[in-house]
Amino acid sequence: MVFTPNGKHLIAGEWVDGAGTFASSPAHGPVHHFAVGTPELVNRSCEAAEDAFWSYGYSTRAERAAFLRAIADEIEARAEAITEIGTQETGLLAARLQGERGRTTGQLRLFADHIEKGEYLDRRFDAAQPDRQPAPRPEIRLIQRPVGPVAVFGASNFPLAFSTAGGDTAAALAAGCPVVVKGHSAHPGTGEIVAQAIEAAIRKTGVHPGVFSLIQGGNRDVGHALVQHPRIKAVGFTGSLAGGRALFDLCAARPEPIPFFGELGSVNPMFLLPEALKSRAAALGQGWAGSLTMGAGQFCTNPGIAVVIEGSDADTFTAAAVEALGKVAPQTMLTDGIAKAYHDGQARFATRNTVKPLLVTESSGREATPNLFETTGEKYLSDHALGEEVFGPLGLVVRVGSVDEMERLARGFEGQLTITIHMEPADLDAARRLRPVLERKAGRLLVNGFPTGVEVVDSMVHGGPYPASTNFGATSVGTMSIRRFLRPVAYQNMSEDLLPEDFQG
Repeated sequence: MVFTPNGKHLIAGEWVDGAGTFASSPAHGPVHHFAVGTPELVNRSCEAAEDAFWSYGYSTRAERAAFLRAIADEIEARAEAITEIGTQETGLLAARLQGERGRTTGQLRLFADHIEKGEYLDRRFDAAQPDRQPAPRPEIRLIQRPVGPVAVFGASNFPLAFSTAGGDTAAALAAGCPVVVKGHSAHPGTGEIVAQAIEAAIRKTGVHPGVFSLIQGGNRDVGHALVQHPRIKAVGFTGSLAGGRALFDLCAARPEPIPFFGELGSVNPMFLLPEALKSRAAALGQGWAGSLTMGAGQFCTNPGIAVVIEGSDADTFTAAAVEALGKVAPQTMLTDGIAKAYHDGQARFATRNTVKPLLVTESSGREATPNLFETTGEKYLSDHALGEEVFGPLGLVVRVGSVDEMERLARGFEGQLTITIHMEPADLDAARRLRPVLERKAGRLLVNGFPTGVEVVDSMVHGGPYPASTNFGATSVGTMSIRRFLRPVAYQNMSEDLLPEDFQG
C-alpha cells in the first residue's frame, strides 16, 4: 500500500499548514516534507484541548472506553500503510513494527477495559458521625479526577508504542484528559497516519475534536511553548537526559508548576552472582550479547552493564560475550542523530583510561556495530561518565572482588529503570543482601532474565529514581500509568445527586 503524507498538522479536527516545511530523513525510501510547528499552533491546540476538557473530562468511562477501542480499530485498519512508512522512516524491520503496532492497540484496549472496571478511581468513603465528641465528623468521599489537558512528546525509539497514540496518550485519554502531541521528527509520516486514525475515531464516536492535536516538527521554541502553556496541566516525555531535564526545569519554573513525567536514561545493570556465573557463564555471556544488541541497542531497558566477581568464571563470561558480539552484523539506527551520539559515546569510552577495550569496532553513517569494555568496581565509582547511558549496543563489564564489593558498587549506582540479578539457589543469601539496595535504585527488579521487553500489564512499573525518570512514583507502562494524569478530590457533605457520576458504580 502506497501512503503519501499530506504533511500537515492536525489541530482540533483540521489539517493545517505551518511556517515552512522540513524534510524527513528515512533510512530508505522516499523523502517527504512536513509542515513546521510554531508556538501559535501550540496555542491553538492547547486552547482547543481546554475547550474539549469541559465535555471529555466529564464524559462517562464507557464513552472514553469506546473512544480508545475506536482508535485501536482505526490504527489496525491502516496497518499496511503504517508498516510501510514506519520501516522506511526508522529502518526497523516489518516484524518489529507489526509487533509494536499490536502493543499499541493492545494497550489502548487494556486501558479501555481498565477504566470500565472503575478500580483506578480509588473511591473512598467515610460516613458522617454527627454524635462524635467533642466535635461531629462530616461525611467525606474521595475519587480520582482528570487533571486537564496533557502534553505528550513522541519518542524516537518507539514510533508507535511511545509516540502519537502510545502509552502516554492512551493513559491521558483514558483518564479523561485531552492530549496535544509534539510529534518526533524521526518518524513524522508514521505519526501522521496514527493521527488520521485518531481523527477517524473522533468522528466515529462524536467526541470533541479538540481532544487530540498533533504538531509536527519545529525547533525548541515549540516544545518550550507547549510545556509552558497555561492550559497544559501535565507532560509525558521519553527522550534524552539533557532534553528532558531542560523541559522539566521549565515545568517547575512556570507560574503554576506542573508535573513532568519524563523517562530520561538508564544503563540497567545486571548482577551476576557467583554460583550463577559458575554454572552458566558462557550462556549468560551469549544471552547478554543478544539482549545488548536487540534493535541495535535502542531500547530504554538495554542492559548496558554486567557486574561480575573476578575470576575464571568472569573470564568465560566475557569471552562468550565478545565472541557473540563479534558475530553481530551492522544494524541501522533510528536516526542520523542517534547514530552520531552512539559513535561519539563509543569514542568517549575508547579514550578513557578507566576502561579496557574487549571489543572495539568501527561503524559509520547510520549503522552501529557492538562494542564492549571492561573496568573495575573502584574505577567505575571514581569515573561518573562510565554510568552515563550510551544509546546503542555498547556494554561494560565491571569486575569486583567479592559480594561485599558488589553491594558497595550497587549503592553507588544512580536511579535505573531496571536491575537484574542472575542467581542460583545457592546465591540466595547474596541476593537477599542486594535486594534492599537494588529496590531503592530501580523501578523493576528481575531475576534470571534480560530486561529488554516490557509487559503492558497491571503490575508493570516502567520508571525509577532520577535520572531514569523524573517522578519515582510513576510508571509510563501498564494500567497504573493512568494515575499520572489524575488527582484526588474529596467531597464533604455533598448529596449523591450532586456527586460525580463515577461514584455510582
